[in-house]
Amino acid sequence: MGSLTPGAAFIYERVGDEIYARESGAVERTLVGYDQKYDPRTTDGRPLRELLLEDKLWGNIRRAAQTNPALQDALDRAIMIYNLSKTND
Repeated sequence: MGSLTPGAAFIYERVGDEIYARESGAVERTLVGYDQKYDPRTTDGRPLRELLLEDKLWGNIRRAAQTNPALQDALDRAIMIYNLSKTND
């Protein structure tokens, strides 16, 4: 729970897309999450921009792995784990 007190009564407040919690009677609040709108253009509802940035990141990782043996090894292991997990469902 971070800096929140376990078992305490909390008041939740929203400021834009940010969600805060504060203990009942307290003034200080803690950021506890974000409200993400469902995006019907993606398979998991994440914002399309987030999905595109993630795809760009993976593209950059794959390109960097071509000249970085440690990164290529990590990608090979991730691919192996992914393939093994698909067959063990």
